[in-house]
Amino acid sequence: MLGPKPFVAYVYTEDVDDIFARRALQHHCYADDTQTYVSAPPSQVQSIALCLQHCIADVAHWCGSRRLHLNAAKTELMWFGSSSSLRSLPQSSRTVVVGTETLQPVESVRNLGLYLDSSLSMQTHVAKVTQTCFFQLRRLRQIRRLLGRDVTANVVAALVLTRLDYCNALLAGLPYSTVAPLQRVINTATRLVCGLRPRDHVTNGTIKLRWLPISARIQYTSCVCSFIGH
Repeated sequence: MLGPKPFVAYVYTEDVDDIFARRALQHHCYADDTQTYVSAPPSQVQSIALCLQHCIADVAHWCGSRRLHLNAAKTELMWFGSSSSLRSLPQSSRTVVVGTETLQPVESVRNLGLYLDSSLSMQTHVAKVTQTCFFQLRRLRQIRRLLGRDVTANVVAALVLTRLDYCNALLAGLPYSTVAPLQRVINTATRLVCGLRPRDHVTNGTIKLRWLPISARIQYTSCVCSFIGH
């Protein structure tokens, strides 16, 4: 029997790499998910859109030859660039046809739990993470007295801090105003664990809990990734 890796490598992505190579497109494959991308100046957007359209048609034909189906409803298209570059793109060249469906470009897309927006400002990702973390904190506040400080700290670390640390190396170099909502999550979590009032300072609490501020957490993750990469 084939294990997970040989199954994915030989059954689903056996020769799909050749399709992207012929079209001179970069791509990534993860299980049954495939992403393709290419960089070009705004003046070439029409030719790029046409190339993507032909490539997707080749992939759809490849899927059909293996009794698979390319789900156009789950296929997403995004253009990355600065605000001025995106505004200069011709409206007629932004879409890509997949079979009988016409893909309209989206403003943000989820990639393995990470949200990417068209300008790579990471504001969508920060907003989503902040929303999820505050939801968990509101749930924990209801049972805080039953758990005690130590258990609450462990639960917060498992349900909240792990979300703050996930892929946060990609937030390095962003303005503090962008990551400030994540710091508010840490402040709220500290007040919850330490039993502080809303207006109490959290510095001593975070020191006792040994929780780094968000800027230091991002820097720490970046250093760890750099160390592992070397």
